[in-house]
Amino acid sequence: MLLQRIITASILALLVVLAVFQLPSEYFSLVLGLIILVAAWEWSNLAGIRSPLKRGLLLLALVLPMLGLHFWTYFLELIAQSFDWPEVRSYSGALEWLVIPPVLFWILAMILIRSRPSEMLKLQMGTRYKALIGWFVLLSAWLFLSRLRAIWGEGMVLYFLLLIWAADIAAYFIGKKYGQTKLSPEISPGKTVAGMYGALIAGVVCAVALSLFYGYNFMIASDFILLSVLTVLVSIYGDLFFSLAKRQRGVKDSGSILPGHGGILDRIDSLIAAAPFFYAGIFLMSGLVA
Repeated sequence: MLLQRIITASILALLVVLAVFQLPSEYFSLVLGLIILVAAWEWSNLAGIRSPLKRGLLLLALVLPMLGLHFWTYFLELIAQSFDWPEVRSYSGALEWLVIPPVLFWILAMILIRSRPSEMLKLQMGTRYKALIGWFVLLSAWLFLSRLRAIWGEGMVLYFLLLIWAADIAAYFIGKKYGQTKLSPEISPGKTVAGMYGALIAGVVCAVALSLFYGYNFMIASDFILLSVLTVLVSIYGDLFFSLAKRQRGVKDSGSILPGHGGILDRIDSLIAAAPFFYAGIFLMSGLVA
């Protein structure tokens, strides 16, 4: 099983890196959107949506705002020219404010899962609310990972991906070797406190390596270390959030499309939670790293 996971993960990593560096930002956003739609189909099952028609409506509810957000600046330009209203172009930066709700959501989810895991596991929520939550977190992840690629380029996206992958690998192996105390046994018995610390240390190592590579001064390096550690922490609880949804549904994996890994959602759950948080941190730091 481990060999199968390694082979599948290696192939996926290669394809993702090729997409990051070879595709223009528009096509990268398109490919990412297709992945998110597959994840949304899997989430619809976790949410208890059995009707294919209703599952299709969830996908449509994602596609429409994706198109609107992708062509946002074009819409503003069209309005500016059609109504002789050049000031409307200044609203192009309004999308940055959309990062606040998902960041707050994941911080709240992290606090609740950490402090009240049993209550969260027993929480009864209607299918509509679960569908809405899935729509919200998946759309947010698509938007801010797309913008990370479009605004800050391939290198920053690659760093973000390597950060999450390194944390995931470190958590797995350190947890296997040294894990005694469970991080959240009610939700995910396999995760350990040692594994979490291993992931956080991996985040520090990644940030230090990046800072040395680019020659950042102490202040910028410190900010990158803090952002990387917090991003990894959010990614861990993002993983637990989706584990919670799977446990409530009574399934081990979100799907079976990936040999040895389950579904698409099983592979990108950490990324979904971490993407808005990392983007918000990079945006706040942009004046320092420019």
